[in-house]
Amino acid sequence: MITIDVTGRSPIYEQICHGICAEISRGVYKENDRIPAARALAKELGLNPNTVAKAYGMLERDGIIYSVAGKGCFVAKHDGKADKRMTNDFEQKTRELLSAGVTADTLIGIVREMENELKGGASE
Repeated sequence: MITIDVTGRSPIYEQICHGICAEISRGVYKENDRIPAARALAKELGLNPNTVAKAYGMLERDGIIYSVAGKGCFVAKHDGKADKRMTNDFEQKTRELLSAGVTADTLIGIVREMENELKGGASE
């Protein structure tokens, strides 16, 4: 299920892209699976259909999904493009932090703490 933070700093179409990519990465959608129609997803999320269409256009341009006229949008061959799209911001921020002198060990520690939090464990 895609969640949208309308008060967040990230544009809504980017949040939709991220949500679809996350679902592909988690295996919710597999190669050639049909994703929700833009209008249906827009209605479900309470958004303008053009916003969802913009997100789908970006995902199609990046080779993550493909469209078939009259049939809808489907997941393209999963060759890591969805994962790469989601990690671009992380990679950029990591470069900035390493350049600023933050150590790799510190960053790895932060990632492990976050992983523990998501798994429901205590972080130490």
